[in-house]
Amino acid sequence: MSAEIQLTAAGDDVEFPYRAMSTSAIASIIFAVIGLLSGVFFPPMLGLCVIGVLLGLAGIRKTTRYPDEFDGKTLAIAGVAFNLLIAVAGAGMHTYTYLTEVPEGYTRVRFYELQQKGELDQPTAKALEIDGEAIFLKGYIHPASGSGLLKRFILVPDLGTCCFGGQPKSSDMIEVTLVGGDTTKAGLTKKKLAGQFLLNRAPQSVTDFDNAVFYRMQVDIIR
Repeated sequence: MSAEIQLTAAGDDVEFPYRAMSTSAIASIIFAVIGLLSGVFFPPMLGLCVIGVLLGLAGIRKTTRYPDEFDGKTLAIAGVAFNLLIAVAGAGMHTYTYLTEVPEGYTRVRFYELQQKGELDQPTAKALEIDGEAIFLKGYIHPASGSGLLKRFILVPDLGTCCFGGQPKSSDMIEVTLVGGDTTKAGLTKKKLAGQFLLNRAPQSVTDFDNAVFYRMQVDIIR
């Protein structure tokens, strides 16, 4: 009787062995979800999918090499597939957006081309070049511009300048006026603007800002 019980117990151990779930496989899926949710709004976050692929491959290797100790090979394979799909699709979507986002008749200008480096704070050569031209530019609304729906606001190049950098330099600010009765909602999302760029030959002061403003935009389109 005792021998029968022992054989039954031994048989149970063989039939239902315990295997730990591969943490690499689980992490791969987590990185895929984060890449999907954040990569839509912030393209660099798609780089997390590369980490997700590496973790998934590590999970596959571990579960293949130690099948009696680790479970989750299917999960790891799914993690690799999902991360690759999200990275490729996300990169394609952002590339298409970049190639088609500039309205006809406007020239793309990157904010850093207007920012003066070093201690000297004055309009850049690029700013002098595009004075009076129709341009397309991206940036963030500075919180000091107000809340709710805005018709006028100060545009800055990034969230660091916007929220954590104190008073922005003069060449880090653009005074924006929306024409045609348009308004836009204040917030921390990046704005895309198309309109006429104007250089203030005599720097002008703006309420709530210590530094004078060099640049202005009369904006026809904002997204």
